[in-house]
Amino acid sequence: MAGHPSTSPHDHARALAQRVRALREDRGWTRERLAKEAGIAVGTLGRLESEGAIQPGFFTVGAVAGALAVSLDDLFRETRATPGLWSVGYEGRDIDSFVASLLDSRIDVVADVRLTPISRKKGFSKTRLGVALAEAGIEYTHLRGLGNPKDNREPFWDGRLEVGRARFRGLLASEEAQSDLDRLAEHARQFRVAVLCFEKDESRCHRQVVLETVRKRAAVPVTPLA
Repeated sequence: MAGHPSTSPHDHARALAQRVRALREDRGWTRERLAKEAGIAVGTLGRLESEGAIQPGFFTVGAVAGALAVSLDDLFRETRATPGLWSVGYEGRDIDSFVASLLDSRIDVVADVRLTPISRKKGFSKTRLGVALAEAGIEYTHLRGLGNPKDNREPFWDGRLEVGRARFRGLLASEEAQSDLDRLAEHARQFRVAVLCFEKDESRCHRQVVLETVRKRAAVPVTPLA
């Protein structure tokens, strides 16, 4: 798994947007109230809060900081959300709503645990998915060692779930799988990682075993992606 991508200007703008919105909401202020207090147009504030839709000018940022009674250092302080694991299947999702859900949950990394990351569903094959995620500032990694082989998929489809899970747990003893588990655990301790496969229902997917294993190894929570 590659290191976490360096922070881009878009990342800074997005972090600023989230910070301003959080501070405003903590005060119970509407967007109109903050714009009035800062002496700026509501539309300008709206664009600033829209996940970095604009790169705001210094005087605009200074006015917002003054209205919120925080220093510029506090305003630009990036508050990283609690790290951990998220479970997601793209069944029934389109690529736009999928990426939007990741952004809503402030996901940093998508770890793809499909054995072969190819899909007939538009946008979910490895290359196109990686591009869509990169445009949203989210890292993509494919962990082939955590994929479920074709000859172990039928038990997950026909209801013999424990048979499939038991066999997959055995496959996780391989050197490649152990290496990928370690890398996934390391990232989950530092970042918000969404573990991706196809099935919407985690209980009918091998990723449940992956998540259980990494949760114990990294001592982090597992949350379904909304």
